[in-house]
Amino acid sequence: MLGNVHSYESFGTVDGPGIRYVVFLQGCPLRCKFCHNPDTWDIKGKNKLVSPREVFKELVKYKSFFGKEGGLTVSGGEPLLQSDFVLELFKICKENNIHTTLDTSGYIFNDKIKEILKYTDLILLDIKSIDEKIYKELTGVELKKTLDFLNYLKEIKKDVWIRHVIVPGITDDDELLRRLAKYLENFENIKKIELLPYHTLGVFKYEELKMSYPLLGTKPLSEERLLAAKKIFNQVK
Repeated sequence: MLGNVHSYESFGTVDGPGIRYVVFLQGCPLRCKFCHNPDTWDIKGKNKLVSPREVFKELVKYKSFFGKEGGLTVSGGEPLLQSDFVLELFKICKENNIHTTLDTSGYIFNDKIKEILKYTDLILLDIKSIDEKIYKELTGVELKKTLDFLNYLKEIKKDVWIRHVIVPGITDDDELLRRLAKYLENFENIKKIELLPYHTLGVFKYEELKMSYPLLGTKPLSEERLLAAKKIFNQVK
C-alpha cells in the first residue's frame, strides 16, 4: 500500500503537543474559502508515493526529540481520504510507542475511521462554523458529519483539541462564537480549544495554481479581535 504525500515537517510545534513529525497527505473533499493549502486538494497531485513503513523509517530518526509529549501528526488536505495508509502508519507507530495525532475536519466517518481511532492518541478537529448554513457556504459540505464525528469521540472518550479559524466578515461574530463555545462545553473529552486568526499567507499558492482566491480583499484578523474572541470563550467556560 502506498500513500500520496504532499510534504513533511520534521520539527512541527503547532500541530499537537511537543515536537512532532508532521505528514501532510494529498486530497481533500472540502473547499474551504480560507484554505491556505489548495495544492493539497487533488488526491492525485504531487505523486510522492510512499509506503507507511518508509514514512516510519524517516520519522523514527527524530524520536529522540519527541520527548514525553511529541510524536507523529498526520494532516492534509484531509488525511482520512487515505484511511488505509493512515491506519497502517498509526499501527506501526503504536507498536513502537510513538504518540499519534490526527488533524481532520471529521467529514469522513465510517467503520474504517473507527478502526483508525483505536490507534490514535489525539484528534485535532477543525470546526469551521457551528452554523450549518455558514459551514456549507464556507466549505462546500455539510456540518452534520463533523458533529457526528465529535459525538463519537465523546462516546469513546478520545482526547480532542478543537480548532476554529475566525474569518473577518464570516465567522468573526460574537453570537456565533458564543454558540460554538456553548456547544463545545458539553464535551468533557475536549482538552483544548484553539482559536486561530484568519491570515492570507496562502494567497500566493492560488496565484501559482492560476485559481481565484475566494476571499480576495479580506484582511487578516487583528490581534484585538482574536483577544475579544478568546474572552467570549473564557466567559462561556
